[in-house]
Amino acid sequence: MVERGGPRRRRRRRHQPHPAGTRTGPRHPAHRVSGPRHRAHPPPPPRRPRTPRRTPPADRLGGVRGSPGPLRGRDPGPLPRHPRRPPPPLLHLRLDRRPQGRDLYPGQTRRRRADAGRNLRRPPGRHALVCMPMFHGHAVIADWAPALAAGAGVALRRRFSASGFLTDVRRYGATYFTYVGRAVQYLLATPARPDDRDNPLRLGFGTEAGAVDAAAFQRRFGVRLVEGYGSSEGGAAVRWTPGTPANAVGRAAPSDDLAVVDPATGAECPPAALDASGRLLNGSAAIGELVNRGPNPFEGYWRNPEAESARRRDGWYWTGDLFYRDPDGFLYFAGRADDRLRVDSENLAAATIENILARYEGAVAVAVYAVPDPVAGDQVMATLAGTFDPSAFSAFLAAQPDLGTKMAPRFVRVVHRMPVTATNKIHRAALRQEGFRCPDPVWWRPPGEQAYRSLTGDDVTGLLARYRERGREELLSR
Repeated sequence: MVERGGPRRRRRRRHQPHPAGTRTGPRHPAHRVSGPRHRAHPPPPPRRPRTPRRTPPADRLGGVRGSPGPLRGRDPGPLPRHPRRPPPPLLHLRLDRRPQGRDLYPGQTRRRRADAGRNLRRPPGRHALVCMPMFHGHAVIADWAPALAAGAGVALRRRFSASGFLTDVRRYGATYFTYVGRAVQYLLATPARPDDRDNPLRLGFGTEAGAVDAAAFQRRFGVRLVEGYGSSEGGAAVRWTPGTPANAVGRAAPSDDLAVVDPATGAECPPAALDASGRLLNGSAAIGELVNRGPNPFEGYWRNPEAESARRRDGWYWTGDLFYRDPDGFLYFAGRADDRLRVDSENLAAATIENILARYEGAVAVAVYAVPDPVAGDQVMATLAGTFDPSAFSAFLAAQPDLGTKMAPRFVRVVHRMPVTATNKIHRAALRQEGFRCPDPVWWRPPGEQAYRSLTGDDVTGLLARYRERGREELLSR
């Protein structure tokens, strides 16, 4: 039943101007896709009809309203193809710039679906739980596509909920789930219960959980987590294999010719030198950008030739991610290219420091990033979600055998909850921009001291004066 005059009123209301400063609906990252406004917006989704359509006869429906008898034995025929009609772009979210639309053609989806199935070495099972938003490539390629290949069901949630995770797993009988960012840390932060291991999950696949949290997750929930690496554009992939070291991601896929190179010269970086505790000894030389020198399925960005040319340079695909490789060929993730830290002329890996700080007992989530040094280079700053005791934290740092002399954070920001993006990744761009001038409590080690103390207003004034003397004050707002 249609309300009398309803559609007509809605039509008039739709054309009425909205008051200034109001929003007409929820904003989606697609509204901020890089490129000119008149070219960068994806086509709008089709509108639902405002008036009910006549229902076709039952024989034309093939019996979908009743028993599937009329459909049994019928050949549906080939699916019509439209070679000139590209699929909708898949958003590639970057924390430091506008999202970019990436072309994802059916052929690439099939390849990535098969690769995901081989990497996991087992089908998802009855149901796969999708915790991440579907506009992110990880949910589509690592969760929905393998479930489609295995004939499994997919359970969707409107948004990630750590407290409702196990409830959803048991309700839908999920045996497989994926994650990105710090979702695992938020799951571990929920109160432990005696029946946590009473769940149907068999496997979890994702990125950036870390060896410490992955081991804690398996002890508590009885579920093994498999870490992997794959760029959203499909240009490079690193596979986990049996025997992979605890902090390593894996080896290059057989079809990829991956190398760690110096982005300035293009020369391949030397293998990493690791001591007995796994500490990187030659980070300045070993850390570089991961590139794929062979053929890859990257098919470009949607109407963004500038971004596409930045990814394809000199015949190589540049991932924008920092890695280092050990003598056995295992690759270690060192952070994003924008997360590079250079302290006292030495390159440091933000991901390595985060894995060390994640062992701190009071840490629920940790983010490490660079803030400008008053003289030259960077200083290490960490944001910690959880409880913080300065004396216990100093003792913890002194007891870590793999913490280098330049890795200890100069500043520690303590937050109640880590700021994250729509895909539950830590919002590092916002943390870097705020630096130590933020509303949250900040602890710091003055130069030449080992103990942490609270950063006061007088301390901030003195620091800003040092930046101003060297002409580096403007770097704090970048």
